[in-house]
Amino acid sequence: MKKSDIHAQMRRERDSKRLLDQARQYVYEYIDAVDERPVFPDERAIRNLDRFDEPLPERSQSGSGTLDMLNTYGAPGTVAQTGGRYFGFVNGGVVPTALAARWMADAWDQNPALYVISPVVGKLEQVCENWLCELLGLPDGTVAGYVSGSSTATLCGLTAARYELFRRLDWDVNAKGLFRAPPIRVIVCHQAHSSVFKVLALLGLGKDRIERVPADSQGRIDSSRIPALDDRCLLLLQAGNVNTGAFDRFEEICDPARKNDAWVHVDGAFGLWVKASPARKALAKGVELADSWSVDGHKTLNTPYDCGIVLCRQRDSLVAAMQASGDYIQYSDHRDGMMHVPEMSRRARVVDLWATLRYLGRDGVAALIDGMCERAVQFAEQLAIHRFRILNEVVFNQVLVAGHTPAQTRDILANIQASGVCWCGGTQWDDEPAIRISVSSWATTPEDVDRSVEAFVDARSKAMPDHSDAGQNSAMTSPPGKNPKLSS
Repeated sequence: MKKSDIHAQMRRERDSKRLLDQARQYVYEYIDAVDERPVFPDERAIRNLDRFDEPLPERSQSGSGTLDMLNTYGAPGTVAQTGGRYFGFVNGGVVPTALAARWMADAWDQNPALYVISPVVGKLEQVCENWLCELLGLPDGTVAGYVSGSSTATLCGLTAARYELFRRLDWDVNAKGLFRAPPIRVIVCHQAHSSVFKVLALLGLGKDRIERVPADSQGRIDSSRIPALDDRCLLLLQAGNVNTGAFDRFEEICDPARKNDAWVHVDGAFGLWVKASPARKALAKGVELADSWSVDGHKTLNTPYDCGIVLCRQRDSLVAAMQASGDYIQYSDHRDGMMHVPEMSRRARVVDLWATLRYLGRDGVAALIDGMCERAVQFAEQLAIHRFRILNEVVFNQVLVAGHTPAQTRDILANIQASGVCWCGGTQWDDEPAIRISVSSWATTPEDVDRSVEAFVDARSKAMPDHSDAGQNSAMTSPPGKNPKLSS
């Protein structure tokens, strides 16, 4: 094909819509089959991914053939996390309305950097900021920035904290950097998410200089061990421990922290949404007393990927930490999104977020959260009946499970992951291996949990001959008494 012909070809494809129709058909087929397909790709699907190992074509290829290759070899190689039996990590499902809005936003292909680049995205970012503050009970004036995920949201929140703490010490970190800067203190629970330590390293605050506070039996920061705080302190708390789902005692911790002018950041990647549930919001009582928060839409709220949000009480601190300058940049009297995030060019993810919040409404968000928590309790109750060990207090959407021995737990996990029925991840808890169940999708039904529990029992039966004698088999399958770790 001549170089000039590619432009004509793309115009024909755009005008005819045939490629879009083809893609739509493939998407419909995928959605129709997702509940019954293997949750993790089988060996054949993995092998077929080698079909993508081809030289870069010298000439333009067929658009239809390109989409067909994705459908034939790509779709079977996906993990069915939009179905009801994916419990690995905290990967949410997708609200159908939000998925449709995502398609529209992809066709619009907007850059949210400035209002003059996309007025509609600027408007939706402002609307969602207001809705989020109302839904989560955050202080009036809290600003929101829309980023790829909670790791980047944490980066934004801690960058704002760093700027403000140094400003109080009469040090402009933006201009002077960290060389010879006055010291500030960072206090973190040793059970904090790994992304928190990565962000602190990126910000030059150093892993070795962090003051680490022990955790209690559920992974909450031990408030009695938090050192004395002052206006040089950055304290990091957690709404939803990544293993247990436990929440720090915010009211007890944040009130004295504020009185001593310490900056408190809350990693609420999946747990901050509990504030939208009237039945469970007490788990995060006092979280609104913090100074900044990070949260994901693509986890508990079930927006499409990617959708992270930084929220900051002090708008000026976030803007000062993030704002870029340049003669060509045309700021406006409206919301200019790049003032609150590191990027200029980015995806218009707020369209998905707005569609999700508007579709669900306050009651729908609460129902979404409560449904996940109810399925987590069902999981724990049924696994306990089958004599699996439940290692955590099930207060949110996380369940930690173990077999009779560490070796058996590892074998059960391997068998579960190979089964195709459901998929869970592994972790370490109290120095032993554990299976981590994260109920994070609206699509998970009671029947999905029943079927997954059966898969656990089958996975253990395959592992038990190597690690349990007949007496242990009997003990593991007899009905238990009331499990004190379950909470509805």
